[in-house]
Amino acid sequence: MNSQIIRYGLLMASALTAPMLASPALAQDRPVDDNATIIVTAQRENQSGVEQAGNAGVLGKKLAEDVPFSIRSYNAALILNQQPQTLGQVLENDPTIRTTTGFGIAGELFVIRGFALGGDDIGYDGLYGITPRQLVAPELYESVQVLNGASAFLNGAAPGGSGIGGSVNLIPKRAGADGITRATIGFTEPGHIGGSVDVGRRFGQNDEWGFRINGTARRGDVSIDDEFRSTYVIGAGLDYNSGPLRASLDIAYQRVKVSHFRPKLRINSLTVIPDAPDASTNFGQPWQYTTLRDVFGQFRVEYDLAKDVMAYAAFGARDGSEVGVYSTPELINATTGDINVSGSFIPRTDNNEAAMAGLRAKLRGGGITHEFNLGGSMNWLVNRNAFEFYTLSPERTNLYAPVEVTQSSTVSFVGGNLDDPLPISRIRLGSVFASDTIGLWDDRVLLTAGLRLQTITVKSYSNATGLLATEYSEDAVTPVIGLVVKPVAGLSLYANRIEALVQGAVAPPTGANPSGGVALPVTNAGEVLPPFVSEQYEIGGKLTLGRMDVSLALFQIDRETSILRLDPGQPGTLEFGPFGIQRNRGVEFTLAGELTEGLRVIAGGSVIDAKLRRTQNGVNEGNQAVGVPEYLLNANVEWDVPFIPALTLTGRVVHTGEQAANIGNTLFLEDWTRLDLGARYVAVVGGKPLTLRLNLDNVTDNAYWASAFDSFRPDLLLGAPRTFKASVTYDF
Repeated sequence: MNSQIIRYGLLMASALTAPMLASPALAQDRPVDDNATIIVTAQRENQSGVEQAGNAGVLGKKLAEDVPFSIRSYNAALILNQQPQTLGQVLENDPTIRTTTGFGIAGELFVIRGFALGGDDIGYDGLYGITPRQLVAPELYESVQVLNGASAFLNGAAPGGSGIGGSVNLIPKRAGADGITRATIGFTEPGHIGGSVDVGRRFGQNDEWGFRINGTARRGDVSIDDEFRSTYVIGAGLDYNSGPLRASLDIAYQRVKVSHFRPKLRINSLTVIPDAPDASTNFGQPWQYTTLRDVFGQFRVEYDLAKDVMAYAAFGARDGSEVGVYSTPELINATTGDINVSGSFIPRTDNNEAAMAGLRAKLRGGGITHEFNLGGSMNWLVNRNAFEFYTLSPERTNLYAPVEVTQSSTVSFVGGNLDDPLPISRIRLGSVFASDTIGLWDDRVLLTAGLRLQTITVKSYSNATGLLATEYSEDAVTPVIGLVVKPVAGLSLYANRIEALVQGAVAPPTGANPSGGVALPVTNAGEVLPPFVSEQYEIGGKLTLGRMDVSLALFQIDRETSILRLDPGQPGTLEFGPFGIQRNRGVEFTLAGELTEGLRVIAGGSVIDAKLRRTQNGVNEGNQAVGVPEYLLNANVEWDVPFIPALTLTGRVVHTGEQAANIGNTLFLEDWTRLDLGARYVAVVGGKPLTLRLNLDNVTDNAYWASAFDSFRPDLLLGAPRTFKASVTYDF
């Protein structure tokens, strides 16, 4: 391991030395001051990372200090500099989020305040169902915005049923006033090579038209043994901004393939957590793959009806296709590492549309301001799905010495038409909303109150016949109340009470007898329950000190869960309902900005107490929720070396506390720490900046189980191995 670290260190040193020696020669026919100006300008463009602002849903684009919520944005400069290849790698910067995957797939899942945020529920400029649902290439986006906490009023009910602890919103790129022509080539060991282009211009008599196109292509093996990934993505944005009218059109295409990927490891009834194998070990199978293809986009328009009165509308759509052969590795002996393998083939398509429209007006009078928001939204989602599951292979692989096993050809279960899947669900979400933000004392006190009436309609179909099987249609009102107080400049104190909303469940016909013996009937069998509500209470503060932004939040989220209990009105029977509660309480602290000139930091942490408060028959009551770390800590530092003005050194430490690995709390994952290092150097070539970036993630090649989060089932995710990345960007 030490020799590898030395090798990477020499690579980084030699790569940095070359441009330092070359820069004067390449620019010798230009004055030194011009070169210095170009370098300083490029470094300033590179040094941004976190912005204390974002899209607060129906409230619009807001500064963090003006909303009673925890919100921040990671911008395009950070994405470019850190060379992430997935959305999860961008969110590794956030001290309140951890990334895991769904079981058996390569898709990412995000854990915010101890609750899942699925790919189906990532926003695209405020619209649900438009973003690719499994993996997102981050190069298309100007910023990745994070809002911690429930957001059913702000964003509407998430169609995938997640987002209880927070939301993520992606903002597509737009042409800026200065224009951009940028090319990047990159390499990820051992053989993943790619490049990207980014071109933006404004034109017209008053630069009212803007056009931005950017695309990426990369493919090859990554640092996990024999795992292959390819990504092809291109996006174009056209916008118009003149007088009272603003309009934009965004269209994008993304195709991702992952072969021989490393899935989660199922441990089921084992009584011990196995030792983690080497970080690069791949216990997945060579025959497994997933191919994801998405075409998506949006049209958006805003019109100023009068000063401080704006009408807006947006429409988006996505056509998505997924097909894959997946393996399910199940560890059967924690000591020897023996693994059973079953498989599946699952084709899927999605056809989604989303629309929203509203009116925003700000009125003033008598020393009081009102900002009114009125509008509505709609989502239409159609999922076509089929599946074929295979029995266990007669052969076994091993956690510590993986081998290829023969893919079983014996079908254990099949559903639907594999060649042309039929629709299995149609979801329609509708809502209308109204809110008022009252401002007092020059908006030093801001009180927000609002209501959103939401309707959830779900039709489920037989995947064999296409006939309607069940129908769900329920509605609910989700209120919000929030207060912001700014007693002095730079300090903002806030509090909120807001809810999350997900589809309710359907009562089963029978359930387990708490006393044992014969199962008991359920009195409300077949009843469609109203949407489940999660209530959040939060207080916090945001402070700006010079160039530093600090925030602190304390929160409690009570999540309703469906369980059976004895029916007090009819002895010998059960009733089904949202009687269970999971309560997550926590504290979050974030820090971002420039400590001193040339020294920047993104840091923070959170402590979460996630407990099962009410459970079926009281079993496991009081236990920790599965996969929720007790605490998270991040520290990300950048230093512009003063004696080499064109050089910036970077470092990041990610630490995750202990987490329960099963609902009975007999298994726990140990805490883990990862160290990342990097550097970038700006040279002047032909009078333009050329930036070289080098990153080494997981420097010590630490092997650890990163997450056990996956629907209360003990499934383990192995942390990523040491990964060397390099890229060169030239701004023409």
